[in-house]
Amino acid sequence: MAIKSRKHAPTRFNQHIGAALAVMLLPVAAQAADPAGQSAPASQQTLNEIKVVGSKENDFKAEKASSPKYTEDLVNTAQTIVVIKKELIEQQGALTLTDALRNTPGVGTFFLGENGNTNTGDAVYMRGFDASGSIYVDGVRDVGSISRDVFNIEQIDVLKGPAGTDSGRGSPTGSINLVSKTATMENKFNSLLTAGSGKQKRATADWNRIIDADSGTAFRLNLMTQDSGNPARDEVKNKRWAFAPTVTFGIGKPTRITASYLHVDQNNVPDGFVPTIGLPGYSTPDSITPTNKVIRTFLNSAAKVDPKNFYGSTADHDKVKADMGTLRIDHDFLPNVQIQNTTRYGKTKQDYLLTAFMGSTANLKTPVATDPSTWTLARSLRTVKDQENTILTNQTVVSAQFDTGVLKHSVVAGAEFTSEKQTNYSYVPASLGTMPDANLYHPNPRDPVTGYQPVRSGAYSQGEVNTQSAYVFDTIKFGDKWIFNGGVRFDHFNTSYDSVTLQTAVAAGQVQKLPVGTPIPVHITLNDTFANGKISAMYKPTPDSSVYALWATSKAPPGTNFTLSTGASSAQNPMYDPQETTTKEIGTKWDFLKQKLSLSAAVYQTDVKNEVEQDPVDLIYYQNGKKRVQGVEIGMVGEIMPNWLVSAGYTRMNTKVESGKVVTASGINNLSYTPKQAFTGWTSYTLPFGLKIGGGARYVGEMLRGTDGAVGTPARVDAYWVFDAMATYTVNKNLDLQLNAYNLADKTYVAAINKSGFRYTPGQPRSFSLTANIKF
Repeated sequence: MAIKSRKHAPTRFNQHIGAALAVMLLPVAAQAADPAGQSAPASQQTLNEIKVVGSKENDFKAEKASSPKYTEDLVNTAQTIVVIKKELIEQQGALTLTDALRNTPGVGTFFLGENGNTNTGDAVYMRGFDASGSIYVDGVRDVGSISRDVFNIEQIDVLKGPAGTDSGRGSPTGSINLVSKTATMENKFNSLLTAGSGKQKRATADWNRIIDADSGTAFRLNLMTQDSGNPARDEVKNKRWAFAPTVTFGIGKPTRITASYLHVDQNNVPDGFVPTIGLPGYSTPDSITPTNKVIRTFLNSAAKVDPKNFYGSTADHDKVKADMGTLRIDHDFLPNVQIQNTTRYGKTKQDYLLTAFMGSTANLKTPVATDPSTWTLARSLRTVKDQENTILTNQTVVSAQFDTGVLKHSVVAGAEFTSEKQTNYSYVPASLGTMPDANLYHPNPRDPVTGYQPVRSGAYSQGEVNTQSAYVFDTIKFGDKWIFNGGVRFDHFNTSYDSVTLQTAVAAGQVQKLPVGTPIPVHITLNDTFANGKISAMYKPTPDSSVYALWATSKAPPGTNFTLSTGASSAQNPMYDPQETTTKEIGTKWDFLKQKLSLSAAVYQTDVKNEVEQDPVDLIYYQNGKKRVQGVEIGMVGEIMPNWLVSAGYTRMNTKVESGKVVTASGINNLSYTPKQAFTGWTSYTLPFGLKIGGGARYVGEMLRGTDGAVGTPARVDAYWVFDAMATYTVNKNLDLQLNAYNLADKTYVAAINKSGFRYTPGQPRSFSLTANIKF
């Protein structure tokens, strides 16, 4: 079958927020700064003017986003952008992208997956929508289900609001860009050795070497190895190693060439997580059906399982190999004209097997109602993922600064050519083996797996997206009070989707036209061109402050997730228009204390339309669905006083399905997996004798799960607070020791829940890590 389409273009939070902020504010002491200058020659009759110039940037506060598409400092950029620097990441002992994203409020891995299909990699939700497909490394989309390590990351830019003009198709509510470490003109070595709870063992090394100072040539090598358990879970293992060499020619010269490579190898024992039985909101999964006449009401008061229980098999695995090669060329034609060209090839392969479960009526067995030790849970969902992702791209961006009369322009124009491909293979279910039912309260992950001889079934799917893009932005300064920005981007894409399914047995009484197991090929294509734009106006009350208004769009066409469908209910059907997003934002940014401390605030409204909905009367599907997110976000980052650093943020979101069916299991008309309120904060202070102390607090508000018809499972998860602490002592110039303590109050909480509500992710319990920072 072939289908072608061508288109033309007052809560508990409020009771505790004061206490949390008080925890953040540590005692401070002023420290004198030594002025720097130079003496004039004795023979000179008059002294030259001496200017003391210091760096405005500090360990927490960044001045700009990393992308060349953003030409202005953050205080002059009309958009909510959170930059998480490596110094903050290292203070917190964060190891992965999802760990680091805790520094921006309301962003996290709150959604666990659907039924037995547990999400893998960085399944990030942002402002009500899945942003997993909008993760970039140095401005290039990073495809593949991988948990991204931060050992080679300089900073993380979180751009909130539609990023369609910047990046093309993607999440309606933002994107995440990881900025890699590159070589510098400095000879240095740094190594972090960490041990901690959950059998944590980890080592990283960062070695930078000047090869030739005259030509500006330097080499940098980052290494990482880890073999750790999980303090919250039994049997789960996080084992990986990686290396990332980079060499740069022409540092400080008009032409700079950087070649880099990243290899990551993961061999983990994945987590199917924990049954929700006993959690608030849980009740019996039973309902009266022709095959079930009994409702086991005693399950309504059943005890919770131990959150450390592991319901899979020790033979489960998540093996990932990722490779990424990049060549970047920067050239300054003139002081006011620059060009950058980036070429990258990336490939990620994942071999994943998880023994999952669903606590449905049929799977949750209670042979002796009064004896919970006899209760069992079927481990019947042997879930496999055999996936390969590749990307080849070439991106060119030109920046120019010039004047036209009284107007000062900063123009950025570019072109991008990208080919992405994803292939998924299916397996014969019987070849994945079977496991006996697990004891509900005392599961044995070492129970034998019978008949495990994995064989591909011949069914597969392959999606390919080829995109050609062109864009232009212009930032116009009118005097010293007004800044206007406008941009437009055009994307033309060719999407092809090929799959082979296997004929199944038809229902009794129907004609079996094809033998069972007959391959059925499908070929679907889609060509489309669409445009995105953004425009903003900014007024500057002072040189270090701004007030702005922004309007921006984003689009996600069918095939964004490498899948096209012939189903009328699927938004991936080529007959449908792209999902469209519009965001309006009004905000203000202020730099204080000689630009060392930044405060920001913004209110926004995001509307997502063209969602596919079924009319309840004629039962036909239409694109009349619409969702809305309205919110406020406040941020603070920087240096309050010498040696006192802070990073904090608060958000409140009101979400609603404006048109279409309710998406939450509770029936409340909000979006799922989106906390109404969230707060994050971290502060540190360096004492005069070399001891640095720090601490942080995180609040995630109540969240509603999605709905798929499951009975009896929790419809929501409770809000929670978590408090962390850190202490670092400088032993000598070559050694620092850092102790991190997580979840000081040992709070029990639900970090994520799946769509049916049968499984949840237990929050990290009280745990510790000790890191030796060796540097030369």
